[in-house]
Amino acid sequence: MKTKIMMLALTLLTSGTVWGEDFPKDSLKVVDMEEVVVIATPKENRKLRELPIAATVLSQENMCANQVHSVKNLTGIVPNLFIPDYGSKLTTSIYIRGIGSRINTPSVGLYVDNIPYIDKSAFDFNYCDIERIDVLRGPQGTLYGRNTMGGLIKVHTKSPFTYQGTDIRMGAATYNNYNVSLTHYHRISERFAFSTGGFYEHTGGFYEHTGGFFENTARNNEKVDRSNAGGGRFRGVYIPTSNLKVDINLNYEYSDQGGYPYYYTGIAPSAKEREEPLTEDRADYIGKISYNERSSYRRGLMNAGVNLEYQARNFILSAVTGYQNLNDRMFLDQDFTERAVYTLEQKQKSNTVSEEIVFKSKSNKRWQWATGAFGLYQSLNTKGPVTFWEDGVKDVIEGSANTAFAGMPANAPKLHLAINNPTLLVGGDFDTPVWNAAVFHQSTLNDLFVKGLSLTVGVRLDYEKMSMKYKSISDPTDFNFSMKMASRPPMPSVSVEAKNLIANAGYDGKISDDYVQLLPKFALQYEWKKGNNVYATVSKGYRSGGYNVQMFSDLISGDLQNSMINAIKESEQFARFAAMIDKYAKKADVPEVKEVTRYKPEYSWNYEVGSHLTLWEGKLWADLSAFYMDMRDQQISQFTGSGLGRTTVNAGKSRSYGAEMSLRASLTNELSLNASYGYTYATFTDYIEYEREDEETLKVRADYNGKYVPFVPKHTLNIGGEYAITCSPRSIFDRVVFQANYNAAGRIYWTELNDVSQSFYGTLNWRTNLEIGDAMISFWARNFLNKDYAAFYFETMNKGFMQKGRPMQFGIDLRCRF
Repeated sequence: MKTKIMMLALTLLTSGTVWGEDFPKDSLKVVDMEEVVVIATPKENRKLRELPIAATVLSQENMCANQVHSVKNLTGIVPNLFIPDYGSKLTTSIYIRGIGSRINTPSVGLYVDNIPYIDKSAFDFNYCDIERIDVLRGPQGTLYGRNTMGGLIKVHTKSPFTYQGTDIRMGAATYNNYNVSLTHYHRISERFAFSTGGFYEHTGGFYEHTGGFFENTARNNEKVDRSNAGGGRFRGVYIPTSNLKVDINLNYEYSDQGGYPYYYTGIAPSAKEREEPLTEDRADYIGKISYNERSSYRRGLMNAGVNLEYQARNFILSAVTGYQNLNDRMFLDQDFTERAVYTLEQKQKSNTVSEEIVFKSKSNKRWQWATGAFGLYQSLNTKGPVTFWEDGVKDVIEGSANTAFAGMPANAPKLHLAINNPTLLVGGDFDTPVWNAAVFHQSTLNDLFVKGLSLTVGVRLDYEKMSMKYKSISDPTDFNFSMKMASRPPMPSVSVEAKNLIANAGYDGKISDDYVQLLPKFALQYEWKKGNNVYATVSKGYRSGGYNVQMFSDLISGDLQNSMINAIKESEQFARFAAMIDKYAKKADVPEVKEVTRYKPEYSWNYEVGSHLTLWEGKLWADLSAFYMDMRDQQISQFTGSGLGRTTVNAGKSRSYGAEMSLRASLTNELSLNASYGYTYATFTDYIEYEREDEETLKVRADYNGKYVPFVPKHTLNIGGEYAITCSPRSIFDRVVFQANYNAAGRIYWTELNDVSQSFYGTLNWRTNLEIGDAMISFWARNFLNKDYAAFYFETMNKGFMQKGRPMQFGIDLRCRF
């Protein structure tokens, strides 16, 4: 009897899929993954398709067929989800339903085994031991809090209680891509099981000019995107009693990669339309990657978590403790040209501790509820020194300083400033800690008035405190200043020069902000049959504000210009001309630190209707939804006017509406088909940028009202299928499985002006699996039609740059389980 109780507890408290003949291996057949895989979720009371929510569940078979190896491979597979694959692992920009973020705070949350990943820099990691991915679309703030206004991605690793044995995988592909992983799952007793394993992956050749997808012409066609990554994971599950589970996770991953393969596209369209349009000075480099300094990104990422779950008679208590350590370094040739202008070396050190305690009711109750408290502390130190090299000192620093005298009348003295520094370092050291605390409750009353009708009401009170301690100081700037006045008879011409003047610029201080948010949710759902329901929801989303540390380069530039003017007036040679310099020299308008570095929180109200349908005796699944969102203070990423960094700005008001559809069908025992489609229409409704014409007058610099929100594809599409052949006993193989899918997205506008875009495009991928016992060999292709498309585009210093999508690639994978 005791053994039976223990085995029942294992079923209730663990997650995973049994390896065996009862379930299809690496198959896309329509199988209720939430029936097969019992995932321990601290907050939900029912399966996702039984909740009033738009969600997509991806099994490991779905991920294998769609070649999902990291979060960036989810684009197009999930309706209205777009994750451009560009830059490096530092840049994971997730967009759902018109909401997204390129830098700073994310708009889509990520949980791995119930542990929140707070920093976007940690989102892109290896998926070699992943059991299942849930993608929830729309605001999830009531249960999951800050930065989930676009949605939530939940990743679940495999449980050692339900997987047994050793799983070995090896793969090779064109462009010198290799990978290997080994994971061992072992159940020591009915009370304890563990899994442990590691992986290694290599992209590009072992020499500078071999392998990799992209070449840098400014470095003798050196490959840009070589990378190495490796890591390991340990998971232990201990069940001391039939109603208590302790689940421990520990993993570490290190990666060292090149990146940022940005092709030059020419003068930005907006710069060509000015009253005095810029002329092309790099025509020979259009369509080429050409920057002189090698760029790279290194990251060490450690995550640890403890999940405690106690099942009482009438409720379930969960306590989830998480810890994350991130230590990375990015080196970037920030002008992306063959010239020695300026480089950025950014280092981040982050430690995050989170704790969440949740009480929830047992399932199958008329009143289902979940209530809890959440706490988070993140310490983040960012060092981001910018080094200006020879061309940068002359063109950027010296050129900017001389604009102070550009407005002088024709008959005025000729003033000129020349900097003597061969290079100039602008230091940056920033501490930006975050405290967050919240309490929340959500109740669902089932069979309200009639059987199958349910009402859900939830609310979350969220408090956040953030601060920034900053220290950004430039090297002392050594410069010469000269003045020439033409002769005016009977007065002779005058020439005055001061050499080796010194100017200093720097900022050292601290600012802080507090935010309190109330995040409600209301939902009405009617279920007339198991797996068949319709719903309507109203919910509020919230993304926290923050600070733009890269804006200090602009602040330093303005402060340095003013310091130079003061140094000139105070010099012995020009003291008598101080009044004239005050008259003609234009000082930079340097704003307050808080004014220029802080960006405000973003808010949204989401209105949604949808339906989950299970038809044709469970062989056809259909998920439909339509939504409308009003957004206020939407956070938009831009490069600063000087091009010295990126910044997040608040874009007034915007709105987004659209629809989503997902279908999965098992037509026969051999043939399965799936399709998903998403439509999003996201535009600005109140977003105008102004510039100061004089002390009292502002003029419109750009009017974006009616323009499409950048980085949001209007359409996403995925069509896929599988055909499985069971071989005869005389055959070498047991099964042969053919899988293919077509992913598409577009049109995507890259700028707020909507003057650069990527039209609708698609890539075809296929995979063929040859299975024999617990071994499998797979042949695959990505972008089989070799579609040429832009994965990313941006503008800086009036120039356009683009990263192309990866070309056609072929590979082979080997897998053995024993």
